[in-house]
Amino acid sequence: MAKYISKRVLHSLITMLIIITILFALLRMMPVEGYFENYDKMSSTQIQVKLQSLGLTDPLYKQLVRFYGQLLHGDLGVSNVYRKDVAITEIIKEKIPISIELGLIALVISMAVGLPMGILMARSTRTKWKIGDKLGTVFIVLIEAMPAAVYHILIQFAGSQTHIGRDILGLPMLFDAAVLKSYILPIISLSIGNIAYYAMWLRRYMVDEANKDYIRLARAKGVPNGKISSRHIFRNAFVPMVQYIPNSILFTLMGSLYVESLYSVPGMGGLLVTAIKRQDNTLVQALVLIYAVISILGLLFGDILMGIVDPRISFSKKEGAR
Repeated sequence: MAKYISKRVLHSLITMLIIITILFALLRMMPVEGYFENYDKMSSTQIQVKLQSLGLTDPLYKQLVRFYGQLLHGDLGVSNVYRKDVAITEIIKEKIPISIELGLIALVISMAVGLPMGILMARSTRTKWKIGDKLGTVFIVLIEAMPAAVYHILIQFAGSQTHIGRDILGLPMLFDAAVLKSYILPIISLSIGNIAYYAMWLRRYMVDEANKDYIRLARAKGVPNGKISSRHIFRNAFVPMVQYIPNSILFTLMGSLYVESLYSVPGMGGLLVTAIKRQDNTLVQALVLIYAVISILGLLFGDILMGIVDPRISFSKKEGAR
């Protein structure tokens, strides 16, 4: 296990270095306007002096080495447009708490609703009419087939512009940290995709497990269905899902780009959208890097967690790793 973890950490570090290098090189190809607050009002001489002071006229390899040195010291640079000369780490510190707060609530709701839904759907497949499975399938198909932007807008409209949402429930359209009700619609929007995801895959894995020979043998021996479902089917079906949970957790905690922008949530997702719109190259570079690292860590933690949950998996073999 230790050997496998070390190998996966090494692979993740190499992947991270490759992504950072490619990201750095691509962003250096972007227009230089993103490094200036008042680019249109500056002369060519002023622009050149500013670029030299930022080290952007140096060869690319020198810039990359300097950037890696800054990263080792936890320095992501300063914002040039969004908040001029303010350290990006300070900006992120202000934005992360709200994304984590919304993400944690959405995550709890997603797992509290999605996992039981998947279990009920799987059990319903063994009933005569399969009502629970059919209803759950309709919900999942709607969420998975429909573009996320569409159902996010529908949730916002139904929750804030219809008679029930606006007049009875009094739900606001935009987020306001001082108004408790304004949390409801963003949390629903953050949760609904993961609810469908957890329900869909848990239902699939449980149905697969329920049709295996050892389950048929247990039923033939008279083992109660509840015991079979909880001790065998659910436990074994949950193992394949484990590797995806850390990734979804991390991204949910960091906030959805579209949801935070849609509801004007002052979190990490909205910050990236704003940085791109205002062409703040340094801030965009830092945020994309953070999301790339989150993705890599999610995959790493998923593989490690899968090995912990299911000791039967052998990581000494080549097929044990992805």
